[in-house]
Amino acid sequence: MAKRGGFGGGMPANMNNLMKQAQKMQRQMEEAKKNLDEKEYSAKAGGGAVEVKMSGKKELLSVKLTEEVVDPDDIEMLEDLIVAAVNEASRAVDEDAAKTMGQLTGGMGMPF
Repeated sequence: MAKRGGFGGGMPANMNNLMKQAQKMQRQMEEAKKNLDEKEYSAKAGGGAVEVKMSGKKELLSVKLTEEVVDPDDIEMLEDLIVAAVNEASRAVDEDAAKTMGQLTGGMGMPF
């Protein structure tokens, strides 16, 4: 009579299923990461005076300024607004990635 399960004759059925599930999750995470990388995020600062667009890879794509915000006597304010908008867009990327990956991992806290 042949033995079922165990490690002598190969991988047990439940271990095989676990491996299949892990591979499926990995494919889903890779697809989700690709989709996130292709998304664009925008953020504004100074009541819309500065707008930036960033990719899901956190690459800055564009910066738009209203004429009113360009004051040669107050370059520092413009610099601060650009930094604020870039940081906000970066936070949006992080939040979206955490939400998307959290849905896939079921909150297991897996790195991506």
